[in-house]
Amino acid sequence: MAFSVDTTLSVLLADERAKAVLEKHFGNRANDPRINEVMHESLRSISYYPEAGITHEELLQVDEELKRL
Repeated sequence: MAFSVDTTLSVLLADERAKAVLEKHFGNRANDPRINEVMHESLRSISYYPEAGITHEELLQVDEELKRL
């Protein structure tokens, strides 16, 4: 399966390799109690929420790493 920042968060977190990429860049945010509210969204759409704190540069880096999996 090909991954990118357009893949839903639930799919990314279900794959150990993709989850490791997210943890590398975003730390322990998967344990945030609000995570269930965005599991059906892509990382790109989540990045539009100011409280997500995801920069455009981070999004590009994560996308590159996910696509290499």
